[in-house]
Amino acid sequence: MKPRLFSTVRCLRHENPLGLPRSGAPPQIPRMQRGLPQKRNIKDVKKVIAVSSAKGGVGKSTIAVNLALSFARRGYRAGILDTDIFGPSIPTLLNLSGEPRLSNNNQLLPLSNYGLKSMSMGYLIPESSPVAWRGLMVMKALQQLLHEVDWDGLDILVLDLPPGTGDVQLTITQQLVLDGAVIVSTPQDLSLKDAVKGVELFKKVNVPILGLVCNMSGFICPSCNTSHEVFGPLHKIREMCAKHDIRLLGDIPLDAKICEDADRGKPTVVAEPEGQKAKIFGDITREVGGMVGLSS
Repeated sequence: MKPRLFSTVRCLRHENPLGLPRSGAPPQIPRMQRGLPQKRNIKDVKKVIAVSSAKGGVGKSTIAVNLALSFARRGYRAGILDTDIFGPSIPTLLNLSGEPRLSNNNQLLPLSNYGLKSMSMGYLIPESSPVAWRGLMVMKALQQLLHEVDWDGLDILVLDLPPGTGDVQLTITQQLVLDGAVIVSTPQDLSLKDAVKGVELFKKVNVPILGLVCNMSGFICPSCNTSHEVFGPLHKIREMCAKHDIRLLGDIPLDAKICEDADRGKPTVVAEPEGQKAKIFGDITREVGGMVGLSS
């Protein structure tokens, strides 16, 4: 006998999980009656944006930390929250280590560098220790990161999401009030296909998509000054944005210096604050800030 997959597929698609009649306009069922928690704000944070790629290896964390640092450079009280439980990157990117202290209210106190507050699972476990946890432990850790950190008043918090569209992404998008999401992708077909999945996830949970950042868009040869599209032609990413009505926020070039800056814990926006790449990040944050209602 073949397994019955209909009910599972229906629930995964969230099309009609309660089996309600389809005639007429769908009824507006309160979140609690649908088994969904009421969305919450992160305490003492005015604006929250998520940076997502739905695929690993496209430089999402590097983009996220440079965007957060660009907000800080523009005078905003900014922070970054690393929600990747299994592979946290923010401690390395910000050259930070050590266990966070607790406030008088038993809240975790963020670690800071370059004027940016940060929190990550990487501060709570030894660097060489793998996080070999099942789902329940992961969700408990995520809840602590989301709701037990004393940010002490931020204008904007950047969430660095892990790859994929699984439990962590669903928990964040269903439980938090998000002001928008920024998608990161390379022009490569494999990356774009996963980026579309991320776009569709945010649409399903009604999170505004602020735009897409094209990372590693092209390599400029230092000898001949010619641009080479190593990960594929840029017109593919423009076509994808047009098809899904997504704003293209900017192109970040494929540059070994960006990687070197990240590895040594001094991101490009800090390492070369007046350089062309820092200007690109600054332009993106200016546009994103305007879309989420941050004052200039």
